[in-house]
Amino acid sequence: MHLELNETQRLVQQTARDYATRAIAPKAAQIDKEERFPREILKGLADLGLCAVNVPEEYGGAGAGVISYALAMQEVARACASTAVTMAVTNMVGEVIAKFGTEAQRRAHNPKLASGEYAAGSFALSEAGAGSDPGGMLTTATRDGSHYVINGSKQWITSGAHAGVMVVWARTGDRATHPGTRGISCFLVEGGTPGLTIGRAEDKMGIRGSNTVSLEFDGLRVHESARLGEPEGGFKIAMMALDGGRIGISAQALGIARAALEESVTYAKDRKQFGKPIGDFQAIQWKLADCKTEIDAAHLLCMRAAWLKEAGRNFSREASMAKLYASEAANRVCNHAVQIHGGYGYTREFAAERHLRDVRVTTIYEGTSEVQRVVIARSVLA
Repeated sequence: MHLELNETQRLVQQTARDYATRAIAPKAAQIDKEERFPREILKGLADLGLCAVNVPEEYGGAGAGVISYALAMQEVARACASTAVTMAVTNMVGEVIAKFGTEAQRRAHNPKLASGEYAAGSFALSEAGAGSDPGGMLTTATRDGSHYVINGSKQWITSGAHAGVMVVWARTGDRATHPGTRGISCFLVEGGTPGLTIGRAEDKMGIRGSNTVSLEFDGLRVHESARLGEPEGGFKIAMMALDGGRIGISAQALGIARAALEESVTYAKDRKQFGKPIGDFQAIQWKLADCKTEIDAAHLLCMRAAWLKEAGRNFSREASMAKLYASEAANRVCNHAVQIHGGYGYTREFAAERHLRDVRVTTIYEGTSEVQRVVIARSVLA
């Protein structure tokens, strides 16, 4: 693993940082307050190649690699976590289609995701009773000649109300012969397809500018050419996508933590108590030292997982380690930030309270911290 960035990685990082600082950060508080889907900001990210960072250039992507993607995600999340998670899922959907799709599927969807013609992509795996356990999935796709008919529902779907294309998992195999995850297939469903109903937006604690909805499928028909991958091969696609997604979430958590630390340092220098800046007190200095140490450690775990994926090596355990540590460390950092800000940290006058609300979900989605520990422990025991 090389710790020095190459020219492409530096360029992607700087491009994301400049755009995030100029166009995203000034609007982040308003996006949160209004629960506003950041459509125009996402189009700007797409124009810069940041909605398809690791998708090959022949399909409209930047082809810049996983490390570049993780670096860009940190910069965007540092400015606005809501925008970052929307960007993350769109990138993940594009990668899934580029990796597992047919040539026709790639040509149909990847350029639209990359360019922003599709406002976003969605990853429709979870259900109300099948979150950490996809084997409990109840949504079905029944064969009808050259079509599949999809019935069921999905829950907690990021960007579901705005997605141009959704990757949808459904059970095609008989439960008796294909129990658990063995009978699950994967489909590409375009937004607005008859039979698709978008549920109400969830009223969330954080990342309030990220649209999160339920989906209902009532006799939705898709041609067999919309199936992604092999029949009953959907679980493998989901797990490979989630492994990569965990790198993105570790980077998102890092970006939020970096913002919280930067704002805490500024506040500690400016805020005076007992006749001097609070940053002169050891209690505050130690909090800042712990925050910086945890952020740097999490960054190295994130970069290691990204490097392994980019090198084509097994990275599942390392992605879980990065996601577990970065998300939990970022929660600690954001909690320290509120404490350093004191009473002001509990108000919306400062961004510290937003960072704490936003970062909380990073230990939950893309696999909870408990699930990450299971993945890691299985690898250790093996």
